[in-house]
Amino acid sequence: MIIRLVKMTFKEELVDDFLEIFNSSKDKIANFTGCSHLELLRDTENRNIFFTYSTWESVEALEGYRISALFVVSWEQTKKLFDAKAEAWTTKLDEKG
Repeated sequence: MIIRLVKMTFKEELVDDFLEIFNSSKDKIANFTGCSHLELLRDTENRNIFFTYSTWESVEALEGYRISALFVVSWEQTKKLFDAKAEAWTTKLDEKG
């Protein structure tokens, strides 16, 4: 299992537009083959900063999503709303820690 974290900073006046995009696609993402969990987190101090937290069966499952029409369309809409470049990390639990 892998964990994908994506940090997104939006123009303040476009936060509601992002939430609309996310809410219309979250169930499709959560039900995408290989996705086992999806959450949207919001920074407590900077209300225009969000994180997606998702778990995937494998890197290959995540890559399958990233080349899908669902991702391409929603990401194209989302990135137009950014106030800063998105940051992303693909991680896994550290079994030694």
